[in-house]
Amino acid sequence: MAANPDVSTAIEQHGVDTIPDADRNGRPRDVVGILVGSNLCLGVVIFGWLPATFGLSFWESVTAQVFGTLAGCLLVAPLALVSFRTATNLSTSSGAQFGVRGRLIGSAIGLLLSLGYAALTVWTGGAAVVGPLQRLFGTPDGDGAYAVGYIVLAVGAVLVAVFGYRLLTRLSSFLAVIMTALMLAGVIAFAPTFDPAPVLGSGYLLGSFWPTWLLVFVAVGISGPIAFITLLGDYTRYVSPTRYSQRRVLVASTGGMVAGVLIAQLFGTFTAFATRNADDYVGGLVAAAPAWFLVLLLINGLLGTVGNAGVLLYSMGLDLDAIVPKVSRVQSTTVACLVSTVLVFVGYFLWDAADAVTAFVLLMTAAGTPWAVITLIGFRRSRGLYDGDALQVLNRRSRGGAYWYTHGFSIPAVVSWAIGTAVGLLSVDTTIWHGPLIELTGGIDVSPLLAGLAGGLAYLVLGNDKAPVEPAAPEGAAAEASALLR
Repeated sequence: MAANPDVSTAIEQHGVDTIPDADRNGRPRDVVGILVGSNLCLGVVIFGWLPATFGLSFWESVTAQVFGTLAGCLLVAPLALVSFRTATNLSTSSGAQFGVRGRLIGSAIGLLLSLGYAALTVWTGGAAVVGPLQRLFGTPDGDGAYAVGYIVLAVGAVLVAVFGYRLLTRLSSFLAVIMTALMLAGVIAFAPTFDPAPVLGSGYLLGSFWPTWLLVFVAVGISGPIAFITLLGDYTRYVSPTRYSQRRVLVASTGGMVAGVLIAQLFGTFTAFATRNADDYVGGLVAAAPAWFLVLLLINGLLGTVGNAGVLLYSMGLDLDAIVPKVSRVQSTTVACLVSTVLVFVGYFLWDAADAVTAFVLLMTAAGTPWAVITLIGFRRSRGLYDGDALQVLNRRSRGGAYWYTHGFSIPAVVSWAIGTAVGLLSVDTTIWHGPLIELTGGIDVSPLLAGLAGGLAYLVLGNDKAPVEPAAPEGAAAEASALLR
């Protein structure tokens, strides 16, 4: 019997199974709390530092990020409605488009994306713990200190991830308030040294304003919301359509995503122009911070990292549970934590993996965007109606059902995703891979846009496998879903 999700001290028993309506006690404001609270950590803040390293001024950086984030949210936020309708996570829900075996594509994308972001979060969090402690108390700041810091952060993250949904939502709601106040205090702390002029004196990274501005628009602005393509459904699956409308869920998801991404990234941008350090964001922040703010920075390094990494590990656990149904959510979450912790230690002690992981995340984004677009097209075509029992065929280790298609795969969806991913990978620009199409886009990495466009167009041209579905929604919900996506 599933644990009561209202009890935050109980370990969540649900994995990627269909959540019974009696257990769907989540609220749209819980979704807002997750999207805001879990993002106010240095692992997200650091992306706001990047425009300063590209040669933009402060206001040029702000406009690129704001418009890019809004554009990304228009694409990603409607994915929240999918799990709201299916009562399971997004990768499992995508079986309606990709087939019950083809939905493993979404599980793999979600697992790998979360793994990369979790490693980046713990890396930055470790620096935000070790640096302030060294300045405040003179503690060591060598390899041993970082090892202890990483272990403490990993243990904290896996504990909240193992307890699951209810603890994560309550922790994130708390962090949304505390971390917002902390960042407002940070604006006060760094205001005396703030200078909106470009940090670099060497000019724009791509030679002129518009190419560099568009680079930030895509690589920082749009890419921020795309990180949520498989995460949103982990929380909207707990919101019941018998209690809340799709409109409220969509508004909550959009507003929470915009606020969570922009508060964090714009704080990073402001402090980047205040510290004027283009080489090491966290190190520069610690060195320039007044002593009183170091305490707040330490709190962010601890709680913010645990909150963000916990959300990522929770999602990884669900995706691994979907890939290996015999493994429970708790077991898969623990394994995910061990793998990500090993990656953190390997990256810090054996080889400089930070750039490689960042590049890997960009490559996975190119693969994830067409998957998201195809899933949304399928949602629109089905008018938000799904056969919930048929989505769970693979999790029961059985065959057949409305979404069995061709041996468990929808050929049009899988081929369309492959086309979109190929276009995305050919147009991405990272430290480990320079796609040949990047020359055609003026040196600007617009791989998420091209990947999503190519995958979506291919899916519209190739058509989709027809699947009979039993209406699983209250009367009128189909019309509401259709109206929302027009």
